[in-house]
Amino acid sequence: MQVTSSVREALVTGNKTVHDVTEDICRQVEGKPTKSWMLGMAISLGALAIGAYCVFVLLWEGIGVWGLNKTVGWAWDITNFVWWVGIGHAGTLISAILLLFRQKWRMSINRAAEAMTIFAVICAACFPGLHMGRLWLGFYWALPLPNTFGSLWVNFNSPLLWDVFAISTYFTVSLVFWYIGLIPDFASIRDRAKNKISKAVYGALSFGWDGAAKTWSRYETVALILAGLATPLVLSVHTIVSFDFATSVIPGWHTTIFPPYFVAGAIFSGFAMVLTLMLVTRKVFKLEDYITINHIELMNIVIIITGSIVGIAYITEFFIAWYSGVEAEQYAFINRAFGPYWWAYATMMTCNVISPQLFWVKSIRTNIAATFILSIVVNIGMWFERFVIIVTSLHRDYLPSSWAMFYPTRYDVGVYLFTFGLFFTAFLLFAKFFPVINMAEVKSIIKSSSLKEKN
Repeated sequence: MQVTSSVREALVTGNKTVHDVTEDICRQVEGKPTKSWMLGMAISLGALAIGAYCVFVLLWEGIGVWGLNKTVGWAWDITNFVWWVGIGHAGTLISAILLLFRQKWRMSINRAAEAMTIFAVICAACFPGLHMGRLWLGFYWALPLPNTFGSLWVNFNSPLLWDVFAISTYFTVSLVFWYIGLIPDFASIRDRAKNKISKAVYGALSFGWDGAAKTWSRYETVALILAGLATPLVLSVHTIVSFDFATSVIPGWHTTIFPPYFVAGAIFSGFAMVLTLMLVTRKVFKLEDYITINHIELMNIVIIITGSIVGIAYITEFFIAWYSGVEAEQYAFINRAFGPYWWAYATMMTCNVISPQLFWVKSIRTNIAATFILSIVVNIGMWFERFVIIVTSLHRDYLPSSWAMFYPTRYDVGVYLFTFGLFFTAFLLFAKFFPVINMAEVKSIIKSSSLKEKN
């Protein structure tokens, strides 16, 4: 028998029944698009169109249209790549690790977080492809495929190739996990569908789900297996991304703290993006009874913890640079904090270390407006973290005559805008045509975790 402490706050408010859950969540799938949804889609498509033009110019002219130079050979492209991969971390953590720990509060937010993971990884994958210059030959260059160029093979010693394997595995497992969770909800929409097209589409998507006890048993078994597979990926993917830098000998990059530091930072930024999206979704689709203040507070606590870990990592980096006695390493960190990019470092420290500490105050971490603003501030800070690590470590090397500054061009910004347009267009389509909250899982906690039961 499963018992929930009466002290715990309700995870579902509004005295909902199982039928109410189906009605509330299917409403946005079955109804016409709202004005706010259409406005959001128009803005996203506008950003996607402007970005697509910049991508076209980039592929036509070559990556010389970016602001790269002989000293700073990596800048906005790799910064955006690492940032998007980090955004995609919270989905798998919420759906896999919290599932294994039987955390019920994940049930209202896991669906959207998993979708966010998939779309963020797609956005991240754009940058390595575009950086090749000739996207149509990317498969030859990035994958170990037999080819017509003689003995031309990828370098298995390169962490860039490890990225390909790690991220493609992460994407595949996350996609399967997300889709498996959608099947029971697709069946609910299929059974409620009024017209033949909807019935046929959702019928095909639900794979003939019949709701039998044996089907549910297999579903739960598969979910646990996938959660077990996905859990190591949460730790391994950003660890391998950190190896892009940590395996080099460049001062500021050559450090063993990067793997745990990058993983904590990825969870930090991922939870911030989940909060940004879920607070908007909660308001637009009137889901306040399912995404409660309790959910928001718990996510903010995760942000406090991971933000504090990131802050400790920043301090540790400085200490180890001093303790190493290596002059070049010491200069790299002094240059970060006090050099020409001091403003980027100050932004990073303010957004990532100072701002999350405001969540120690209960009135702030349970305030919707404050949470929304701080979630955006955190992701601005995490973007600047990647920019600081990459650009400030490269722009001043061992030879002062080759020191240079990096200035982004409109095509750097435009390609970044393209990924934002792609991400939000995909998320808005998901939110309209797929159930944004996992109905099947929320129904399973109605009896033990609803406000009616608490009373």
